[in-house]
Amino acid sequence: MCVNCIRSQVDITEGIPKQVTIQWCKGCGRYHEPPGRWLVASLESKELLSYCLRRVRQVNKVKLIDANFVWTEPHSKRIKVKLTIQKEVFTSTILQQVFIIEFVVANLFCPDCHKVEAGSENTWVAVAQVRQHVTHKRTFFWLEQLILRHNAHHQTLSIKEEPEGLDFYFTNENHCARFVDFLQAVSPLRFKTAKKLVSHDMHSNIFNYKYTTSIEIPPICKDDLVCLPSTVARQLGNINPVVLVHKVSNLLHMVDPWTLQTVELNAGTYWRFPFRALTTKSNLVEYIVIDVEPTGTTNGKMALAEITIAKNSDFGRNDRQFLTRTHLGHILNPGDMVLGYDVSTANLNDQDLEGLRGGYKNLPDVVLVRKAYPQRRSKVKARHWKLKALAKEREETLNRKSALDAADKDYEEFLNELEEDPEMRSQIHLFKAAGILPEKRAPQDGDMDVDDAEADFPEVEIEELLDDMEGLSIADSAATVHLSEAEQQMMMMQQQQQILFMQQQQQQQQQQQQQQQQQQHGFVQQGFGFMQ
Repeated sequence: MCVNCIRSQVDITEGIPKQVTIQWCKGCGRYHEPPGRWLVASLESKELLSYCLRRVRQVNKVKLIDANFVWTEPHSKRIKVKLTIQKEVFTSTILQQVFIIEFVVANLFCPDCHKVEAGSENTWVAVAQVRQHVTHKRTFFWLEQLILRHNAHHQTLSIKEEPEGLDFYFTNENHCARFVDFLQAVSPLRFKTAKKLVSHDMHSNIFNYKYTTSIEIPPICKDDLVCLPSTVARQLGNINPVVLVHKVSNLLHMVDPWTLQTVELNAGTYWRFPFRALTTKSNLVEYIVIDVEPTGTTNGKMALAEITIAKNSDFGRNDRQFLTRTHLGHILNPGDMVLGYDVSTANLNDQDLEGLRGGYKNLPDVVLVRKAYPQRRSKVKARHWKLKALAKEREETLNRKSALDAADKDYEEFLNELEEDPEMRSQIHLFKAAGILPEKRAPQDGDMDVDDAEADFPEVEIEELLDDMEGLSIADSAATVHLSEAEQQMMMMQQQQQILFMQQQQQQQQQQQQQQQQQQHGFVQQGFGFMQ
């Protein structure tokens, strides 16, 4: 028989179904592979193609030559796969055939999504309770951005906000342990784990437990002034006990403002010899710099200098000045504003000064912390960048007006700190705010002094921002309609300025090209004349 007759009488696809039903979870986007496996696969991926082929019966009895997807509408709940198979029908006769299998996607909620929809009160298996006993929430704002950056919360069942921290609920003990390992990599914490028996089956010897991990973060934050215990100071190279915390990661990074000696304290050493902060960021006082004399000592980006300062509140009232040393000699100039601790009038606890020989006598009058930008902060303007936040459930006490106002204040201070610290911004993701463009203001005669004094203000550049693709919608694109008339006019002016700038650049490029062409044309004419 010829090939056409064999093809008309023999069907090598017999027994292979042309339509197969597969289950897909709408909550998490996973595909069900019986008996109990759930597979993560994107559309037209290798994983999805392999999953679809495994769901087809009798396909292992033929030789599979090729398989690829046929395009369908994403919302059609249909996946089409074109297969090319071969099979020996007679002796030394192999027949090849191409056909399409249609996969019908049916909705089926997975057990994990059922637990999420049922709520976390009775379905969670493990919980991580993160606490820090301080009066602000800036640490948890920073921790939240690190969690979002590394997607460490993707296995959480729910997140609940408590007065002194956050609770993370999980459906699996291993997921909770993995989350605790992530927190250990970004914070100098300590934790304890406990378990409670919920139910058990005497016949099958199955026990159900609920696991609780209590995590405590040290009450030490960036820009805090601390006094190290004498034992810790000796272990760290006999450093001056009174030091300033300039960075917090999985270690406590501290600097001696008088010698520029830097040390790092790990979590184990801190919890063996715990200590508290002498004074915190809420007690910062504004000073004005009168004179700066560098000493020539440097340590990385920091430079040691002797600085004469005066309180901004006392400026013009009395002539009291302070002479101190600081690690900010590389950025401070006469006339700048700087924030520091007024130790001479601070109410300190004697118990916190055990590591300091001589007590109050060896304490400096002023400890400078960081440079201030009051002129920039006094100008109220919308930020052209934003941060994402975790979906959290709040305790009833946190919904009071006083608690909400305090949280808003802490969040604003956290945003200001991000603006002034490029190193912190490099560790998290910042996104473009819809409808707000970065301010580009031309210098004017009346504010030249302000620009000169605060010209080093670390602005957030547009290159550091990411596009918020998840929140992009029709409502967001139409958000500019709800802006005020003044804001719309400002945006139109900025757009017009950008268009004019681009037109000027194009004109300059055209002029340069014309000049180059004229020069080349004159050179060619001179060359022909020489040859003649």
